[in-house]
Amino acid sequence: MAVVNQVNDHIKEVQSVAEGIASARDTVIAQSWQRCVSDYQLDPLILQEAYIVPHAELKLHQERLDKLLRTARYGLDELYRQIAQHGYVLLLTDAEGVTVDYQGDASLTWELQKSGLYLGAEWSEQRAGTCGVGSCIYTGEAITVHQTDHFDATHAPLSCTAAPIYDVDGSLAAVLDISALKSPELKASQALALSLVQSCTRRIEMAALMNTFRREWIVRLSQSPAFLDVDPECAVAVNSGGEIIGMTHSAQRLLARVKGSHWQHTSALLGSKISEYFDIEINELPTLSRALPSEERLISTCTGELWFAHALAPQQPPIGHHKRRIVSESLAKLYCGDAAMGVLAQKASQLAMSPLPLLLQGETGCGKEYLARAVHETSPQRKGHFVAINCAAIPESLIESELFGYAEGAFTGARGKGKKGLIERASGGTLFLDEIGDMPLALQARLLRVLAENEVLPVGATKAIPVTLRVLAATHQDLTQLVKSGRFREDLFYRISGAWLSIPPLRARDDIVWLTTKLIEKSAPKPVMISNSAQSMLLRHLWPGNIRELDNAVRFALAFCSGSEIFPEHLPEDVRQGGSKASAMAGKTNSTGIGCHEDDILTVLQACEWNISESARVLGVDRSTVHRRIKKAGLSRHYTNQTYESVPK
Repeated sequence: MAVVNQVNDHIKEVQSVAEGIASARDTVIAQSWQRCVSDYQLDPLILQEAYIVPHAELKLHQERLDKLLRTARYGLDELYRQIAQHGYVLLLTDAEGVTVDYQGDASLTWELQKSGLYLGAEWSEQRAGTCGVGSCIYTGEAITVHQTDHFDATHAPLSCTAAPIYDVDGSLAAVLDISALKSPELKASQALALSLVQSCTRRIEMAALMNTFRREWIVRLSQSPAFLDVDPECAVAVNSGGEIIGMTHSAQRLLARVKGSHWQHTSALLGSKISEYFDIEINELPTLSRALPSEERLISTCTGELWFAHALAPQQPPIGHHKRRIVSESLAKLYCGDAAMGVLAQKASQLAMSPLPLLLQGETGCGKEYLARAVHETSPQRKGHFVAINCAAIPESLIESELFGYAEGAFTGARGKGKKGLIERASGGTLFLDEIGDMPLALQARLLRVLAENEVLPVGATKAIPVTLRVLAATHQDLTQLVKSGRFREDLFYRISGAWLSIPPLRARDDIVWLTTKLIEKSAPKPVMISNSAQSMLLRHLWPGNIRELDNAVRFALAFCSGSEIFPEHLPEDVRQGGSKASAMAGKTNSTGIGCHEDDILTVLQACEWNISESARVLGVDRSTVHRRIKKAGLSRHYTNQTYESVPK
């Protein structure tokens, strides 16, 4: 009875607002109710469940938005990871309100489909009345339609927050919506949801602009120099004649504000000169590159607004006719903008599709297992199991039975029915052998037989079991040296090293801050930022423990950070103090930034493990200067008794 009364009260309120009677509802909601009655001829007395378009029609809507879907995929996945545990569903609709992409809890499929929070649901105002998607399409603005804000009482339990995604020409392309079947009664409870959706759509628009205009100038703008290069607020694309040919929605609003026109009048913006809005000409854009510190890349609008700017030069087309290399989605998630990791991901994407066994090399904690999983998810074996074995962690007395399994009654204490080994479990998928350099010689011989004959013989069994698997192996050791010393079988070495992938250590990567934010998102129960000063300390540290050490540092900082931002005092002591011999050398260089003596140069190079980029940062010079001094001193990475020596000129 209470539910019926609530529905009746809601219908009466909608009717009164439609007749022009004042209401406590937000103006945008009241205006939408009036449109529903006067323009769309919807009757609040007729309750209708959500409409799901036919499958063939859905395919057409999806095909029209295919390019945007591919661009937005990473951002959508990241957003859903943030909201899934709070009971939200993610919907991406086209400009007509048809849901072309959906992510939600599979255990609630029936309830979600019935409520219209599902693939193929149409959420236009004409069809569904006042709702997050439909009202967002009409107004072009981000909006929250909370519970009884909905026109149709059928949707009153829902809370829907939506934001528009605009194409590079300023037209509406799609709507991103996150909705919940149940939520707190207060509408203010959805403020964070609105902020998350707006942030995600802004990043999607930025990615679309960057992808569309690779061969043109792109000027990215921010009102904070700290975020200019990592998360700018808006951007415009400019051709060689200085004309604006594309923009994000935030830039669209900025340009319209400067021109004194409405932001929806995009025809007046596209084709106009960038100099009509900012105190800069096309030939001055190179001065806004990263060659200058962010704080010095300041420009002004014609109305006096100050913005920090970063101009990205047009990318040159590749020389020759080589096929463009594609990085798989799984591998692309391992890095952000680091050149060495980009090359590694491209190579791994190609090798993942081949049957070659791969040997992954890298320092302890640099992410070998993450790379192995990404290769598996990219490979033809991705439908099978990924079985990881740490050869250094399993006791030698157990590793044989763990790997190969055992037959019934094989030894005292064995299970009555025997046990399937890890190799057999990996059949049809991928077997990842971590720290394979620590595998005992006797087991190396048995593993070689498995790889050579594609069959495994459990301990105590008389009949071999056929297996089909892809082998990935990893080590932080130099296997060629182990082979020479007789501690690793040469025949097995060639069986597991069809191709090599070397993972750079964390200290050599340029995306440490990005990695840190990812680890924070994984561990923090709420959104937490990292201050500029804390970022500087992270970049200065040498990370001997690599990503594993960074993860520990993030967890340590979150334990001491009670607010929403990590500061230097929250970081572990060794990170705050630099934690490296190389850092201590920074004060021992001469005025040019590099020591005059060969021993000084060698000490810094040794402390940085011959990482030229890190050595240059410590010494305060360019990489080319370091290379020049190395050549002048006749230095090489040969060593004797653990100390570097120079090679005669």
